[in-house]
Amino acid sequence: MTAGETATLTGERSDLAESLGTHRSFLRYTVRGLTDEQAAQRTTASELTLGGLIKHVAATEKQWADFIVSGAAAMGGSDGDDTEAATWAGGFQMQPGETLAGLLAEYDEVARQTDRLVATLPDLDASHPLPDAPWFPPGATWSARRALLHIIAETAQHAGHADIIRESLDGSKTMG
Repeated sequence: MTAGETATLTGERSDLAESLGTHRSFLRYTVRGLTDEQAAQRTTASELTLGGLIKHVAATEKQWADFIVSGAAAMGGSDGDDTEAATWAGGFQMQPGETLAGLLAEYDEVARQTDRLVATLPDLDASHPLPDAPWFPPGATWSARRALLHIIAETAQHAGHADIIRESLDGSKTMG
């Protein structure tokens, strides 16, 4: 979707796109001017890093956008084995060979796809059952709208985490 297409959104879709865009901007701002080493550096008691948060938020947004289109199958299986747990944990870390620029480029691509979905989805009320997982109520379903709100909440939450990590790294703040 181009910038011109964003301008044609109205009402609820415009609000969703603007809110998501705002929180994405806050998250991206926290990594301005950093080296790959700084982006991979752990600065708090948490295992989280700035590059790891960018990577996680991009993957999470992609997964939920895929859920909107394809349903629970997009969420992957959960058999709870050690390999799966390690893969999940690795989704929060910059791996050898990953760069901040590469992670941001992937995030930009995911954002473009999600923005296109917001603009073109026929019905925000279209729903899918959630996958079986201990953190979802049995038999629950989410609409496209609810999944988009979750993407916004996830992005906002992690932008806050990123702000704390960046401040711990070099004193920079997103706001204030």
